[in-house]
Amino acid sequence: MIDLQSFYETSKPIVFAFALKVLGAIVLYIVGRWLIGVVSSLVTRALERQKIEPTVIRYIGNTITVALNVLLVIGILGYFGVETTSFAALIAALGIAIGAAWGGLLSNFAAGAFILVLRPFKVGDFVEAGEVTGTVRAIGLFTTAIDTPDNVQTYVGNAKVMGGTIRNFTTNPYRRVELTAQLDHTVDPRDAIRRLKEALPSIANVAKDPVPQVDILGFNERGTQLAVRPFVHNDHYWQVYFDTNLAIKQTLGAAGYPVPEEYTRERQV
Repeated sequence: MIDLQSFYETSKPIVFAFALKVLGAIVLYIVGRWLIGVVSSLVTRALERQKIEPTVIRYIGNTITVALNVLLVIGILGYFGVETTSFAALIAALGIAIGAAWGGLLSNFAAGAFILVLRPFKVGDFVEAGEVTGTVRAIGLFTTAIDTPDNVQTYVGNAKVMGGTIRNFTTNPYRRVELTAQLDHTVDPRDAIRRLKEALPSIANVAKDPVPQVDILGFNERGTQLAVRPFVHNDHYWQVYFDTNLAIKQTLGAAGYPVPEEYTRERQV
């Protein structure tokens, strides 16, 4: 028959010690969680003072919170005498495995953070990035959404964006439209240049400063080729592009210039 009194006397120190450990673990957990909150808040406020993107701030804050919570759990297990060395090694191995499996996704994630911090472009900018040209509609942690000129929303991996050349057409106050005007070999290029320089400023939204440029670009079998280059704000680029083409056609036609044809020896005879 079990002597309850003896069992109670024997087990009382063990129960008491275990209760103290449980109480200590609870206190450790509460204090640890409080310290984690303090550290996370301090880091978040420091990043906000640096005017970092909110998405990046949330990412860094969550990463710090998760990492510190893992360390807290490992610490509590160690306090109870649990061997944590193999547990920590398991977590590290798991992290390596996940990193290898999600290597491409994680590279996009890291590149997205760099885009938000370095800000090579912002939402609404017209850019060429990741071999896609269009207007930036959204910058995510993994992809950047770009609306192409033909109104197709395209998602480009952030790693591809940061791994290539980025051309931001919106940053500068104006952009140059580059067109050519082909003249017949019988046309005096100086007269054509004068006429086009007079016509370009009348096109809507063409910048007055810098003034439109019209110069000889080169020569071919048909005759002289002119470079026609008005300047425009990016919002009106395509309107000025098409209107300048129309102005070239109308100006050269009104001057009575012949249609450019290939110049051959047979025509000279």
